[in-house]
Amino acid sequence: MSHDSSPFRADGGEAPWRLTLRVFLERRLVQQGVIVLIIVNAVILALETSAGVMAQAGDLLSLFDRVLLAIFVVELALRIVAWGGRFFRDPWGIFDLVVVGIALLPDTGSLSVLRALRILRVLRLVSAIPRMRHVVQGLVVAIPGIASIIALLGLVLFVSSVAVTKLLGEAYPEWFGSMGASLFTLFQIMTLEGWADIVREIGRTHPYAGLFFVPFILIATFTILNLFIAVVVGAMQAEHDATAELAAAEMRAEARRAEETALADRMRLQDEVRGLRADIAALRADLASKG
Repeated sequence: MSHDSSPFRADGGEAPWRLTLRVFLERRLVQQGVIVLIIVNAVILALETSAGVMAQAGDLLSLFDRVLLAIFVVELALRIVAWGGRFFRDPWGIFDLVVVGIALLPDTGSLSVLRALRILRVLRLVSAIPRMRHVVQGLVVAIPGIASIIALLGLVLFVSSVAVTKLLGEAYPEWFGSMGASLFTLFQIMTLEGWADIVREIGRTHPYAGLFFVPFILIATFTILNLFIAVVVGAMQAEHDATAELAAAEMRAEARRAEETALADRMRLQDEVRGLRADIAALRADLASKG
């Protein structure tokens, strides 16, 4: 391989063509083009679910799907070339690679299920649109808090299901005849789906049933479930603040670099002016000595 075609220069820096390729891939027009192609691919995959459309234009849709897949593969290959090893350290790069790579696997025989997984390519919109990435990153940051809330909710459901099974299992076996049935019914009540009808029906034989179900709804629905929203919103706000702080730091660094460049240029001009003055003074002295 010649020196010009190498991705790295002899001094350890990256070759100009690699930096140029990176700038090209980061251009807004290129990013928007990728997003449009992903949306077009989603429409094609949706049309393939229609038997009538497939009967009339199945071959054409398959051709378009293969062309779009080829474009995605080329785009990923260019990104790998442009970023090198850093591409594989980026979680979003790995995500795109896996999503597109699934479509390259054979979808015949026992692997025919992979044909349905082609729709996963549409998820590339998440990595292609920065705002979606921030939402997902916020959700990932919120996972520890969400896990704690899920554990708390599970504890409440477990204790409540044991209690309601012992209290109402014999009278209403279809709802509370076992732990599994009680958990399902309590989960339904927690989502407020038909809870009033269930409680009214139970209230005919157990007038004080509301003393159990109303506090359960207040705790499980209006308190614990709202904690999910609080944790997710807090994590997203923290992610937004971190992103804003990073952008502000980059702007400050850019301003410092511009200021340092301007200062260096000013000092260079001053040195040149002093040199010109010295040359002029020397020229005058030479002329005076000759006169």
